[in-house]
Amino acid sequence: MKIHVNLPSHPYDILIENQGLYRVGEWVASFWQPQKIVIISDNRVANLYAEHVKLQLESQGFQVAVFDFLAGEPSKNLTTIEKIYDFLSSFGMSKADGIIALGGGVVGDLAGFVASTYMRGLHFLQIPTSLIAQVDASIGGKTGVNTKTAKNLLGTFHQPDGVLIDPEVLKTLGERELIEGMGEVIKCALIADINLWQLLEEMAGTRESILKNAEQLIYQSCQVKKEFVLADEYDTGLRHFLNFGHTIGHAIEQTVGYGDIYHGEAVAMGMIQVAKIAEEKGLMAKGISNEIKTMCQKFGLPVAPLKWDKEKLYQAITHDKKANGKQLKLVLVPEKGQPKIESIAIEDVRDYLEKK
Repeated sequence: MKIHVNLPSHPYDILIENQGLYRVGEWVASFWQPQKIVIISDNRVANLYAEHVKLQLESQGFQVAVFDFLAGEPSKNLTTIEKIYDFLSSFGMSKADGIIALGGGVVGDLAGFVASTYMRGLHFLQIPTSLIAQVDASIGGKTGVNTKTAKNLLGTFHQPDGVLIDPEVLKTLGERELIEGMGEVIKCALIADINLWQLLEEMAGTRESILKNAEQLIYQSCQVKKEFVLADEYDTGLRHFLNFGHTIGHAIEQTVGYGDIYHGEAVAMGMIQVAKIAEEKGLMAKGISNEIKTMCQKFGLPVAPLKWDKEKLYQAITHDKKANGKQLKLVLVPEKGQPKIESIAIEDVRDYLEKK
């Protein structure tokens, strides 16, 4: 399966292919001339795939080095970025060379940020290996780095030259790592794809069911994201719909701790919480919050964090990049497939943090 992202500034293809990783050298050679490449990965993914990818690239005439860092969201910071810059410099990278992100969403965000800023921009490819990266983080050109203040507070837009998605690699994920990706899949279905929602309803909700349907889940989710990216590459309008559940979700991640909760889990909690309060306010259809909760529970996503500090969540949200002065653009889904933006006063977001 192939999806063409026809951006005027930088068109590229998303290739979804079982066992695609076994011809990665040929795939990269179709984009780039022989040059230096740094594969950026985390230590877990690097142990599984980095040597295989490196050998394939070298067989095509590329000069390759691998940089890996400690897996997990806590590594997505400027300290890691500086270490990567030093590594690139020592390897003698020039503007004619490229970076490949091999890993999950954290890897893609970091590698993309580095590719967009080192020497004011290197070319870049994405090879996402987690479900959440395959359906969301690897597509659209957003990069991001966390600070002590907020998640993804620093970032750029830097489109890849291509994205290679191999659903087969999902078999190596742990149960929790696989399931968290379903938070973003459910979000895509809610905001733009009723057929995807119907597929989710038909599925068993087990690990085996996710893996069996992975190619279709990825394809339909990528189609959703592609359409919003094409409509709004730089996230100034319609692309905000992709943030359903993220305003509260990001705040949950920050306050609970990145090591204790995964992004897809926090998104699931954020969607449920927003829907519950919006439904009470008459802004979303009656019963939709329960439908979202039931779907999340079906696939094993947690629906409420163990820690819930309303004031800390509020403080985190006021620093979120989606906040604009005294207003916040909150994404709601009045009916499945029909998202809308509700602009609310920052102070009024407290209503959406009430646990009942």
